[in-house]
Amino acid sequence: MKNVIPIVALLVSTTLYAQTGSVNEPVRYIGGVTIDPSVHEGRLRYAIGTESRQTFRANRSHPELSDGFGWTYSHASNLAYWNDTFFQQYLSNPADEHIAPGQTLMVTSKDGRTWSKPQVIFPPYDPPKGVKIPEGYDGYMMHQRMGFYVTSDQRLLTLAFYGHTEDPFEAGGIGRVVREIYKDGSLGPIYFIRYTSHADWNETNTSFPFYKKAKDKGFIKACDELLNNKLITMQWWDEDRGLDGFYSIDEAREALSFYHRKDGKVVALWKWSMFALSDDGVHFSKPTKSPTLLMAGGKQWGQQTDDGRYAIVYNPIENQEYRYPLITITSDDGILFDNMVLVQGEVPPRRFYGRWKDFGPCYVRGIVKGNGNPPGDDMWLTYSMNKEDIWISRVPTPVSYAVQGDIREDFDQLKAGGVIPDWNVYSPLWAPVDLIKSDAGLSMQLKDKDPFDYARAIRVFEENNESIVSFKVKVVNAQEEPFEVDVTDQFGNRPIRVSFDGKGDITALDGGITKKIGRFTPDTWVNVKLIVRATPYGSYDIWVDGQEVSNGYQLAEAVKSVERISFRTGPYRDLPNRKTPNETPGPPLPGADEAVAESIYLIDDFVVEKVR
Repeated sequence: MKNVIPIVALLVSTTLYAQTGSVNEPVRYIGGVTIDPSVHEGRLRYAIGTESRQTFRANRSHPELSDGFGWTYSHASNLAYWNDTFFQQYLSNPADEHIAPGQTLMVTSKDGRTWSKPQVIFPPYDPPKGVKIPEGYDGYMMHQRMGFYVTSDQRLLTLAFYGHTEDPFEAGGIGRVVREIYKDGSLGPIYFIRYTSHADWNETNTSFPFYKKAKDKGFIKACDELLNNKLITMQWWDEDRGLDGFYSIDEAREALSFYHRKDGKVVALWKWSMFALSDDGVHFSKPTKSPTLLMAGGKQWGQQTDDGRYAIVYNPIENQEYRYPLITITSDDGILFDNMVLVQGEVPPRRFYGRWKDFGPCYVRGIVKGNGNPPGDDMWLTYSMNKEDIWISRVPTPVSYAVQGDIREDFDQLKAGGVIPDWNVYSPLWAPVDLIKSDAGLSMQLKDKDPFDYARAIRVFEENNESIVSFKVKVVNAQEEPFEVDVTDQFGNRPIRVSFDGKGDITALDGGITKKIGRFTPDTWVNVKLIVRATPYGSYDIWVDGQEVSNGYQLAEAVKSVERISFRTGPYRDLPNRKTPNETPGPPLPGADEAVAESIYLIDDFVVEKVR
């Protein structure tokens, strides 16, 4: 009888472990794909067509080129779309996380590509005369999980939270502030909308009036509407746990995002792989950890996408200080998620040391339901890079990672300055990627004057072991760093590497040997054709301007197939890595704030065909 399992044990086991989609396991990742932590891209396939652009670049030496202050800690961004405009706000400190002073800034954009200069929307806290910092605290800071709220009558509120360093939570908090953003871009006065329930702060001992004192009754109505929206205000729970019963949830976690399933249930998502379910969007089940979604203390973001499916975006590793890559998984029903693909696989060097400035794309947020929906079917995401610069990514939906058929692109049917469909674009402010008018019609331009970053454009094509890949390159202005072209497999291995250097040489790898295959003349188009035979002991041929310049070059790395090409204005990188010290103080990287001589490259007439 030792092998007989009691029926009660079977029932308990089924109840606890076999209810995916229930309160016991609201979501499950069934894809099986995980990341390789040794490389920035994680050896993942790309979410095709993702456009990532830097919206703010920190600069300590030249504040006029950044935020006007020269502060280098930037983090916790939020995003909204209202009045045909993107609004992105973020926290800012001089150098370190949770070290005073702190303020909140905002940038705006009409198209998601060109962004305004930052403006302060919530300044460093200045207490009323005679009010002292409570014992045990060092100063004042900002901390918020929510940035915007669009009311039912289409008014836009922006919010933030003031607290004490270096612990603004609960007793260390002061309260949440709010102001209105008007359609002409101006800002209304700052008010407190809620004081922390863990301390005795009120209108008599704080720096801004309570919102009920506003002369604009429409503003008061907007604030009341927000306060009565229990799902939205659950985002506030982190700083103030609601000793006064303000929150409808008994137990929550940090950094809420949420989405509505097609069956009407609301899924709550928090840091550390925590989830809960609600039937009404007000009362939630006890948070539970999903064992199939690996993450640490970086935020996760969940939403229903414009194609009617669902996406969760996060850093898929249980590591606090090394938050990369940024990925998305997708679902038909908001319960079972599959297809882990790359949203952001770049990790540039951190230029400025600061406390708790984790490497990689951190604290991802999208547009909260109700806060606008930009034109098109894209998912828009905001995050900080190294907690230093602020970025945005536009991910087309439905999210895809594979291409079928030949490709022929000359860009001429597109719009200068617009979207480059199906290309994955990595575009820092000092190394932009754009469509421009050229002598060939419209061409893709990669510029670079950033001393520690590069411009990059990637095109996924049909996976194959025999392909013909051709393109035109014009080196308008070359500098010391090379312009590198890699043909890669789905894991990011680089079997074919071609380079245009600052001396006018075109080189390629033959196995492990760099060979010169030709010369280029500045401001002149060069036609390149690659005939790829991607087998484990494969080879490739190179043609330059119609002439075969190599035959049977060996692959630099053994691969089974190839599926994408990468154009990059600097050398390949995988530093920092998981062993790079994160909390060791040091000076800024040399020349971090100074632009270098600009390199400029054009790409056109990109073609991929199967070998027939």
